[in-house]
Order: sequence, then C-alpha cells, then structure tokens
Amino acid sequence: MTKYRGSTEPFPPLRRLADAGKALAHPARLRLLAMLGGGELCVCQLTAVLELAPSTVSQHLSVLARGGLVVERKEGKLVFYRQRDDAATAAWLAPLLARLAADPTVRADRTLVARLRRVPITTLCAAELDLVAIGVREPAPESEGVGATP
Repeated sequence: MTKYRGSTEPFPPLRRLADAGKALAHPARLRLLAMLGGGELCVCQLTAVLELAPSTVSQHLSVLARGGLVVERKEGKLVFYRQRDDAATAAWLAPLLARLAADPTVRADRTLVARLRRVPITTLCAAELDLVAIGVREPAPESEGVGATP
C-alpha cells in the first residue's frame, strides 16, 4: 500500500486526491507533467525550458511528488524526474495529458524538449541553461522600440 510522504500510515485516498489536485493547480506544474510524458528529464532541462529559477522548478516538482504524480532519481549531483507509472495514476492522468497536448505552450515545450534531449546535460550546464547558446531555442526577435535600428 502506498505510504504518505513522511508517515508510516497508509496514504488516505482523500488526502492523496487533495494533494494531486493541489499539484495540478498551477500552469507550470501542468507543463512539467506534460514534458515528463515523453520520459525522464533532469531538473536542469526542465528549468531551461520553463525559464524559471531552479529553486522555483524544484518547488513545483516537490508539489508534484507530494501529489503522487512524479518520482525522482538522483545521479550524482543531478536529479531526474519522471511521471509515476503505476496503473492507477496513469489511468486518470492520461486523459488530462491528452487534453493538455492541444495547448500551444505545451506543444512548443514538446518541440523544445525533443531538441533538448539530443544535447548532453553537461553541454547544457556548461552553457548555463542557455538554450539559445546551444542552438535549441531561436533567439527572441528584436523589438522595434526606442533605440532599435530600422
């Protein structure tokens, strides 16, 4: 039987559902779940795609883990996450992920992650998570404002 994190008592179904609901209540966490639908990713990869502070991404991942939606694996200093793959979680997560797949941001993330998976994590870290520097993301177009050249 699944145990609630930090407790020896069985994970109460009501509590698990509430924690899962909290985990799904933020756009960044939904994006993380969608990215992890393609397989395991390192926190640094997720951070680079979301363009958020590493501590913020780690906090979002912690909420997803408390909700029983993701699991982590450590490899040296790197931490990898993947979706939980038990049948019960997969059964109700699959319809949600299918609906998310149509979202433009989620589609863009999927394309970016596919490119990012081809880059060694050491290269990503050496570029300080700059996806433009390693050719994974296109540079943002220059704005036409004060100081812009015609």
